Amino acid sequence: MERTSLEIHLPDTYEEGKLYVVDSLNNLNKLNVCPDRPQHVLDEEEPTGGTGENTSGRSIRNQCLFFVTLILTLIVSLALVSFVIFLIIQTRNKMDQLSSRLISEKKTIEELKKMNTMILKHLNQSGITE
Repeated sequence: MERTSLEIHLPDTYEEGKLYVVDSLNNLNKLNVCPDRPQHVLDEEEPTGGTGENTSGRSIRNQCLFFVTLILTLIVSLALVSFVIFLIIQTRNKMDQLSSRLISEKKTIEELKKMNTMILKHLNQSGITE
């Protein structure tokens, strides 16, 4: 008895598998033969199999979505890198300004030291030191 029930179910599954393979090959053949056709024409011609969704159309939409997401990610990355480069350049300019200001103040301090030593020498020579 058990053998007959197994024999009954196996051919049905095998036939369904063959139909699925043939249908997949037909869809693949349509895509390879007519790659320039718009997607909405393929959607109208291909049966949906009762699920209401077209697997090849979903695949193409997923690929388009992936590429759009990839392009947007690249654009955002480029914008961020550009902003970082801009900040680096601005920081370098500020550091250059600060270093030039420090150099000028160092020169001023050295001049003040020279003047201080000259005043001290003058005071020492005149004898007015404390």
